[in-house]
Amino acid sequence: MQQILPQIYTFTGLIAGRVYMLQDADGLTLVDSSIANAGDKILAQLKAAGHEPSAVKRILITHGHPDHVGSLPQLRAATGAEVWAHPLEKPVIQGEQSVVRPTSGFRPPDTKVKPTTVDRTFNGEETLPILGGLQVINTPGHAPGHVSFWHPAHKLLITGDVIFYLMNKMTLPFAFFTADMDENKRSIQKVLALKPETLLFGHGQPIVKTAAAPLQAFAQRIGVA
Repeated sequence: MQQILPQIYTFTGLIAGRVYMLQDADGLTLVDSSIANAGDKILAQLKAAGHEPSAVKRILITHGHPDHVGSLPQLRAATGAEVWAHPLEKPVIQGEQSVVRPTSGFRPPDTKVKPTTVDRTFNGEETLPILGGLQVINTPGHAPGHVSFWHPAHKLLITGDVIFYLMNKMTLPFAFFTADMDENKRSIQKVLALKPETLLFGHGQPIVKTAAAPLQAFAQRIGVA
């Protein structure tokens, strides 16, 4: 496990799909759960850091894609944590609906994830009682109910997959896994308006305290700034 900022950590050695840990006095919050075989690594790193599984009180989900909810059933069973997600992602996470893919062009086959009950839904712009106030930001496009999480005091955004960071370069999410790329670009405009200084991506290394300039350059490159 790697510390990013005080009370904010990321798990290491996961093949795909980053998972973050937020530490409060009342317990821990995880953001996303990575792919299906990541649960053991996540639980082992929690233990190595001195945390029992029961210390995890809630798991926030940015969106219901397999690389973000694959280990959710295992983590939910091991920790007893509540699962929180956007209402549009709830039926996907609960296995009631297939993952939403593009309506045209190359589309992967229909996929349903292993179901996990969603205990609480949140709406965009809602402030969650985490780290003194963690704001839910609606950032749809990659998935209909995709959200990011904004911490104003740190000027920090947990982006989910609205932006990837691969080979030291910000990119759009993969088109064949993105429900509506035009909507995703509008969500990037929303991200840009927040003026974040730290970006924690669903794919790629975090950019800590120096994200403003590369984000502006990326937005200009894709024509949304």
